[in-house]
Amino acid sequence: MSKTTKALYAPLSIATSVAGGLLAGAVFSQLWKRIDDSAQDPPDPKDLNRSTTAALSAAALQGLIFGLVRAVVDRAGARGYRTITHEAPV
Repeated sequence: MSKTTKALYAPLSIATSVAGGLLAGAVFSQLWKRIDDSAQDPPDPKDLNRSTTAALSAAALQGLIFGLVRAVVDRAGARGYRTITHEAPV
């Protein structure tokens, strides 16, 4: 990748990462509301009033969603960049 294409890809990568993080957070919140019977927010691991199972389940689900959304967004950004510049952003 040339210096010019690298300079062009950096802002695109940052913007898609931020958008992906926001999307993943929204997806996780909506999914947690459907999974958890209570109307509470996902448990904080330091909140000892919630069960360990709930805290660990929420953390695992959140990690899965964030990883998956990040991969999808990064992949789509790389494909879009390649479509425009005809160069892979590697």
